[in-house]
Amino acid sequence: MTRLASEVVIKPVISEKSMDESQRGKYTFRVHRDANKLEIKQAVEELFKVDVVQVNVLTTKAKEKTRNQRRGRTIGWTSPWKKAVVTLAAGQKIEFFEGV
Repeated sequence: MTRLASEVVIKPVISEKSMDESQRGKYTFRVHRDANKLEIKQAVEELFKVDVVQVNVLTTKAKEKTRNQRRGRTIGWTSPWKKAVVTLAAGQKIEFFEGV
């Protein structure tokens, strides 16, 4: 089953660490759970018109979250999700991250 590029790359991850890495040509995205490295590479190249050198993928695990409410303590879990760190060719950048 083939996915569109916009289905593979869900959204960019905006954090202090990802913003520091973007200065060095590494960009972090939240991606589809079933996407592999080749699909992620093709999707980023198609969406942002850049050359991707390397793709590192990791899956964040679900965490337990508790919340105190009026009727007692509620325990739940966050959803696991997949993150991709994409390294671009030297001299290239994604303009989307420059304004953040």
